[in-house]
Amino acid sequence: MTTELTPELAAAIEDGFARRDRANMGPTIAFFEKLLAEHPDNPYVLYEVGGSYDTAGQEETAVGYYERALPGLSGETRRKCLLQYGSTLRNLDRFDESLAIFKQACAEYPESDSLRVFKALTLHAAGHQDKALATLLLVIADKVDTADIKRYEAAIRGNADYLANL
Repeated sequence: MTTELTPELAAAIEDGFARRDRANMGPTIAFFEKLLAEHPDNPYVLYEVGGSYDTAGQEETAVGYYERALPGLSGETRRKCLLQYGSTLRNLDRFDESLAIFKQACAEYPESDSLRVFKALTLHAAGHQDKALATLLLVIADKVDTADIKRYEAAIRGNADYLANL
């Protein structure tokens, strides 16, 4: 049993992902379940199985795969798994758990704009609209490089700070 992502396994995962049909996830789920049977407990395959169930709308099933995968993942795959896991918890109305995952993920990957955006979605769903808007304002101030935004950057950041502290 290997927990590594060998070139052969990476190619198989890429092949399964490339053939995915979001409107009919059954074949993709079957593909990744078969791959998991061939590579038991491989965190990279566990992540893909979870993602397949997640895309199919079977969030409760996906959660278990994400939880099993996370301890063995690193780098970009870990970042994506944390995002999808946090988002899935949000979809299941498990807001406190989702926010905890996004707090951890944003600490591990502070450069990830997508984590901050999905954290804002959880904040909004949990009834923290001010903090959600503040989070998105900071993404805008950090990443939108237009003369118009840069002119008002201090005001945008000031409003974000105000909203985050309400």
